[in-house]
Amino acid sequence: MDPKQMWNYVSSPPKTSITCLVITKLLCLALPIAQIAIGAVYLQDCPQQHYIPVYVLVCGVFGVFLALLSCLPCARETEEGGQTTLGHFCNVWNALVSTFLFCWMISGSVWIYSIYPPNYNQTLAGDPYCNKTLYLFAFWTTTLAYILLGVALFIGCCFCICACICGLAKD
Repeated sequence: MDPKQMWNYVSSPPKTSITCLVITKLLCLALPIAQIAIGAVYLQDCPQQHYIPVYVLVCGVFGVFLALLSCLPCARETEEGGQTTLGHFCNVWNALVSTFLFCWMISGSVWIYSIYPPNYNQTLAGDPYCNKTLYLFAFWTTTLAYILLGVALFIGCCFCICACICGLAKD
């Protein structure tokens, strides 16, 4: 497959069934819903770093919000080939939310990793603690986000290198 065919495939993948799309959306909503639930349930259970449950809760709310926004028909083009006003608004909104979430993830990382390992024992008088379920959930979801970000960057770099090599080979 030459680079032009590969780019056409990436820009307009084959059509899939509605059922597959609904199942994918529901699976993508599972983690944000779990974040909302765990953040809300354990909102007062981390005096050692009281921002951790807020971090988890906000990540979940924005995750659900972004999933719902992705259902809007923002990518439709006008008959002249340009983008609609809704499309421009969606692009700006997605850029702002993505920037906020990236900064929020860095803040959450500071809050989470700065108390590692936390005190899980709340019975010790005077020592601040953090609920084990809350902390480990926040720790592993943040770590997973960094892993996925690294994999996405690696794949993107590989794609760019392949495109450059294939482009140079044609010339």
